[in-house]
Amino acid sequence: MGLTQERKLEYFGKLESLLENYTKIFLVGVDNVGSKQMQQIRLVLRGRGEVLMGKNTLMRKAFHSFVKKNPGHPLEHFIPMLKGNVGFVFTNEDLNEIREVLESNKVPAPARVGAIAPLDVIVPPGPTGADPGQTSFFQALQIATKIQKGQIEIVTEVLLTKKGEKVGNSEAALLQKLDILPFSYGLVLVQVYDNGSIFDPAVLDLTEADLCAKFVAGLRNVAAISLEIGFPTIASIPHSIANAFKDLVAIAVECETFSFEKAEPFKAFLADPSAFAVAAPAGGAAAPAEEKKEEKVEEEEEADLGGGMDMFGGGDDADY
Repeated sequence: MGLTQERKLEYFGKLESLLENYTKIFLVGVDNVGSKQMQQIRLVLRGRGEVLMGKNTLMRKAFHSFVKKNPGHPLEHFIPMLKGNVGFVFTNEDLNEIREVLESNKVPAPARVGAIAPLDVIVPPGPTGADPGQTSFFQALQIATKIQKGQIEIVTEVLLTKKGEKVGNSEAALLQKLDILPFSYGLVLVQVYDNGSIFDPAVLDLTEADLCAKFVAGLRNVAAISLEIGFPTIASIPHSIANAFKDLVAIAVECETFSFEKAEPFKAFLADPSAFAVAAPAGGAAAPAEEKKEEKVEEEEEADLGGGMDMFGGGDDADY
């Protein structure tokens, strides 16, 4: 039975109120999320945000009504995304903190037959608790096993089901037999709205270091293009100045009648490179002398050791 007109108007009013009062929204997928789990999520978000579900047709109508009252509002781009089993999480707090709350409220779940695997399902090596009579079951799944202490043991790690594949009967039975809950269900972030911007949830994973690296890479690209086409920009000017300086030094080195202060060290080095290398041999010359001194000390120590041996009659053959 559908909602009455009164309930629809109440829903429109609530959604429009949330759109006006909150500046941040998560569009979330709610597949496999039960009512008890949803109630728990609402409870932990109390005072920090609100969760609202509803039929897609009602949500789209409410959004159209809101955009009509607020022409050009960025939330207009949210409307095409309202498809499938989705809902909203409204908040004015830090998006990363709210995301952590949603992630922490996912619950482990078994792999049901026919379910689409949201991730790779991997079975670790080790004992299974199954008796040797069930070996054929593992062979059907092409799982290498051995009998150890009266039970079947999986030899190596097994990729049972790949992400995006359907869970088969045998795979589901094996996971149940091994008491493995490979999946976890909860609110899945689909899109993010933040003060007029709509973006993928993956953007929340970007750190300041990531942003700085991308910014620097962009500057380098701008500088390279500017230098290539000869169009000066703030990014390319330092490189242009450095290149011009190198050209001037090269001219000053080749031309005896032209020079400038900054070019003099380069000209002096090219005129007499040995003058700049004097310090290195001077420091290195001390090393052989030290080595000779060490050798002399070692010889003296060996001589002392030999004298000591004479005390025990080992140094003079005439005593025998």
